Amino acid sequence: MAATSSDSGPITGINMTPFVDIALVLLIIFIVTAKLVVTPSVPLDLPQAKKSEEVQTVLSVVITAEGNILANGAPMADEGALVGLARSYLERDPEIRVVIAADGAVLHRKVIEVLDALRMAGISRVAFGVSPNETEDR
Repeated sequence: MAATSSDSGPITGINMTPFVDIALVLLIIFIVTAKLVVTPSVPLDLPQAKKSEEVQTVLSVVITAEGNILANGAPMADEGALVGLARSYLERDPEIRVVIAADGAVLHRKVIEVLDALRMAGISRVAFGVSPNETEDR
């Protein structure tokens, strides 16, 4: 007797084995890369700041060529007004620093008067602002 097959017609089903293999490989790749993205490469234990450095208060005093006094950009009527303003700054911050920027045409007497006014207010930390020299000394 000869064996005969009853399935001699065309193949009508879809072979799912290659599709499942590719889907599983892609799933494994996504799982591995997702885990790499979430975890940091180098674990760090950063120190916590207990206290930040305080910003120093600076009072800027400008003496114009005409002899006018400006404190933080505000014009002062005279040295007495500067004393009052400097005392109010000193009460807020005892470590206040004053920077005096005087025009080159200002008489030294005017700068000394401003220094005396600041000393009467109780300011002891005074610095002088200068412009950088544009030409090199030869």
